[in-house]
Amino acid sequence: MSASTSPESSGDAGTTRGSSHAHPPAVGAGRRRVRLRLWHLGVLTVLVAVLAATAVRTLVIDVYTVDQVSMQPTLDDGERILVDRSYPDEDGVRRGDVVVFDGTGSFAPYQRDQGAMVRFVQHIGHWFGQGSPPQTYVKRVIGVGGDTVACCDAQGRVTVGDEPLEEPYLLQPATRSTPASEQSFEVQVPEGRFWVMGDNRTESVDSRALLGAPGGGMISEDRLIGRATDVFLPWSSRRHLAELPASEAVRTGGQASADDHESQEIPDDQ
Repeated sequence: MSASTSPESSGDAGTTRGSSHAHPPAVGAGRRRVRLRLWHLGVLTVLVAVLAATAVRTLVIDVYTVDQVSMQPTLDDGERILVDRSYPDEDGVRRGDVVVFDGTGSFAPYQRDQGAMVRFVQHIGHWFGQGSPPQTYVKRVIGVGGDTVACCDAQGRVTVGDEPLEEPYLLQPATRSTPASEQSFEVQVPEGRFWVMGDNRTESVDSRALLGAPGGGMISEDRLIGRATDVFLPWSSRRHLAELPASEAVRTGGQASADDHESQEIPDDQ
């Protein structure tokens, strides 16, 4: 007589009929929901980070690349600088400040428009730290609204309101034989505008080059992007760009020592 087979078993011993190693449908759906939530959280985190970075670079500080030699020895070609976007403050634009500005329509009235797509690509490159937006310049403020700026006096110096400027930042010091500008000029700066020049005067295309052009080389204050505060790349050249003393100290009547104007190296431990 054959032994009866239990209805709860079939085939090999230890295998229970109806058992399965597959996860129940509810478990799989739960995992999908978790993955979807994590994906949404990741996207939201990226968006918040981008918006925060954009706010900082628009309102607080931004990064620009120097692509000229006109500001030597203060700034060298290829250096990356930090720009204070909160400038100007309640004191307004100050003589002696190194500023970054948009020259569209005033400083560069004759340059051909590169087209919307090219400008868009350049702006994207700037956002990722590659280059600077089109028509962006870095120069030093020499005159502000109400000033009469002229060159040169008997000692080869630029004057503001008949007072000679002390310019220790120049690549080539101003003398009778090597004046601060080879081009003679005298201009009245309108309110709300400022006059700029490069520290490397013989290589700088600045306000002097636009005398007689629309705007006369005067930059509107609403074109200001900010004040250059530091060089942070290359790492070996990082340094702080010291502010000049108050406006009147730029003139001989309240001149400060040349050491106060020089760019200062940032110590290695900072």
